[in-house]
Amino acid sequence: MNHDTYPDTFIRNILNTVKTIAMVGISPKENRPSFFAFKYLLERGYRMIPVNPGQAGKEILGQKVYASLKDIPEPVDMVDIFRASQHVMPVVDEAIALPRKPQVIWMQLGVRDDAAAAKAEAAGIKVVMNRCPKIEYGRLSSEISWIGVNSRTLSSKRAPLLGKGVQRMSLNRQTMSGGATDATDRAERVRDEQEK
Repeated sequence: MNHDTYPDTFIRNILNTVKTIAMVGISPKENRPSFFAFKYLLERGYRMIPVNPGQAGKEILGQKVYASLKDIPEPVDMVDIFRASQHVMPVVDEAIALPRKPQVIWMQLGVRDDAAAAKAEAAGIKVVMNRCPKIEYGRLSSEISWIGVNSRTLSSKRAPLLGKGVQRMSLNRQTMSGGATDATDRAERVRDEQEK
């Protein structure tokens, strides 16, 4: 697999099939990127399990924190690594040693370890490096344009919630790399009308 670029179908398939995600390296601090990503994915219906040895036994966003992957009492579909690149290999080794290996090892933005990726792939695990599942979910679901970013209308107002909390959106929408979405079509029509 070429880890410099990933086809949308590869990322979309992962986000559509995984249900339980263990986030290794989550911070309990609300201003940290790991906290934002954890909260976002939790609100989209994923079962999120925080892993941080310094927080073990406590809770983050109502979810019990575990010291390591082996301490989690249920199988996980994906391990999302929010640690520096030099700490990836031990996490991958631990994931491979689990009674039921995860389907995916995902390394966050700025995190890359080609040797760890090769080891995981040799064990039959899909690997994504230097990407954020929160960003990829928003991009592939067209949720980013849904809240106004791609429509050229930016607002500080919060987007309306769909029912109780935010519902998981469809990841089967085409993106700019694969075609237009309804939001981009509307934005283009508005721009054309404004130019007249």
